[in-house]
Amino acid sequence: MDAPKILVVDDEIKITRVLQAYLEREKYPVLTAHNGQEALRLAREEKPDLIILDLMLPIVSGEEVCRQLRQEGSRVPIIMLTAKTALEEKVKGLAIGADDYVVKPFSPQEIVARVKSHLRRSDPDHGPLTDVLVLSGGALEIDIPAHRVSWENRSIDLTPTEFNLLVHLARQPKRVFTRAQLADAIFDYDSIMEERTVDAHIKNLRQKMQRAGAPLLVKTIYGVGYKYEEN
Repeated sequence: MDAPKILVVDDEIKITRVLQAYLEREKYPVLTAHNGQEALRLAREEKPDLIILDLMLPIVSGEEVCRQLRQEGSRVPIIMLTAKTALEEKVKGLAIGADDYVVKPFSPQEIVARVKSHLRRSDPDHGPLTDVLVLSGGALEIDIPAHRVSWENRSIDLTPTEFNLLVHLARQPKRVFTRAQLADAIFDYDSIMEERTVDAHIKNLRQKMQRAGAPLLVKTIYGVGYKYEEN
């Protein structure tokens, strides 16, 4: 089986070279781009398995690259890079479809750890081949090996992080998970996930499910966290 292909996008050539060296050391094939237009072309033509995407890019911004790929139906995991530290910027990046958010300066080892985590969780071979959850009287179907979700046969396009959140909650209906527990379950690396970061992913998940006609299945337990419940 071929190693997952990584696209690294940053207008700082030094950063792309460093990340390329560290990722290739782990045997990942690496593509690089230095502006958003080039990133879109490579993403569409080369179909990478994961994208590391700088927020501030020339020609087309990283935000717009992410937005366009998600609008086209791409489910590739996207890790955003940015020099901005404000929480609002992180939430904004997640709201347009990014799966993760890393603030510069960062260590290359941290990026490699995150890449491994996201690739592992987006791998269709991750988990039993017969692992399909059928819920809500058969209306909601979650095909875990295929990373596919549908409500009454209407497909729901989720990012890898949104998908993994839904699976984690749906496996244990009515159990309440704190935001910290959800972050620990979804991200394997040692990372402090702000509460609003988890909230942003949950918000996106709910909106997509409700657009497909599903009722509110992921419920908020105020002061605690979230749970999956059908009634």
